[in-house]
Amino acid sequence: MKVLIVDDERAIRNSLKEILGDEGYDVDVAEDGAVALQKVEKEKFDVIFCDIKMPGMDGVEVLGKLVEMGVDSAVVMISGHADIDTAVECIKKGAFDFVQKPLDLNRILITIKNATEKVSLATQNKALKKKVYGADMIGESAPMLHVREIIDKVAPTDARVLIVGPNGSGKELVARNLHQRSNRSAMPFVEVNCAAIPGELIESELFGHEKGSFTSAIKQHKGKFEQADGGTLFLDEIGDMSLAAQAKVLRVLQERKLSRVGSDKDIVVDVRVIAATNKDLMEEIRQGRFREDLYHRLSVIVIRVPSLDERRDDIPLLIDFFRQKYTEGGRARSFSPEAVELLKQKSWPGNIRELDNVVDRLLILGDEPVTADNVRDFVNF
Repeated sequence: MKVLIVDDERAIRNSLKEILGDEGYDVDVAEDGAVALQKVEKEKFDVIFCDIKMPGMDGVEVLGKLVEMGVDSAVVMISGHADIDTAVECIKKGAFDFVQKPLDLNRILITIKNATEKVSLATQNKALKKKVYGADMIGESAPMLHVREIIDKVAPTDARVLIVGPNGSGKELVARNLHQRSNRSAMPFVEVNCAAIPGELIESELFGHEKGSFTSAIKQHKGKFEQADGGTLFLDEIGDMSLAAQAKVLRVLQERKLSRVGSDKDIVVDVRVIAATNKDLMEEIRQGRFREDLYHRLSVIVIRVPSLDERRDDIPLLIDFFRQKYTEGGRARSFSPEAVELLKQKSWPGNIRELDNVVDRLLILGDEPVTADNVRDFVNF
């Protein structure tokens, strides 16, 4: 655990360094903001204690620079009694906490403990987000690079997106990437599988209901739109939604407000809607099963996710990803080059989902390394 003390008073710097050093912390000091920033550029600190009142660059400026640099450290402001208002303002700007002078050892140690837990949790969350939202989009083929390029351009906006592509191709993953790279990433990502909800319940699921509005409505329920307020609502398999529900979704998109089942009160919501389907919605419109006006509301941006057969060059990368996924913490496993080449030649109607299952099966039933004969024995061509 590395701690940096930033204070223009030598006595405070040395006192804190000695005390925290005795507690087992690795402590460095800086006499002003400029020196502190130089140290932060060269090495990582878990916690930074920074005095608010310093000549030259004061603590507020140092905090601003650290935020601009994207530093992961928990910054704790050191404040005199007259600086409380400034310290509170620092909290709003990103400081973890502040401690008052004269410094109390127990308060300092508790602050470090809490800050350490916060930094650890933030690191875990960052790693998890990277795994879920970034690393899982495996592929360097031209079709996948095109998808990534569109995501990079569209994600920071609030534009509605319609994701199309065959089952198992990764439409949900694209939706999650759009959310995570957006300005709404800290807010909820709420998913609704429109095909899995009975038609008579879809309105209650989406818009909520009031207690007593129907037989089984024993209490008030917030719908998915309200749950996603401020964030992103992902309407998966939108092509399976009933026409009645489509009409109400259209109203929410147009007016940015809804009313729960059994209520006439309008509720304002701020939601970015991303939809996905494996159906040809233009054909559904021609057949009278999908509203054309809703289609145009949803399809400000259309992202087509390629099938696995269209991106065969990514199959070796995907095999390696799933291999690591299923052998993590266990004995090492591998695929022979011949086995990988044979899997590249296969047709993949189930797309990524099918390949995931096949790799799992081969790791269980196959040899080490998995051979081409194993592929022929355990995979349907």
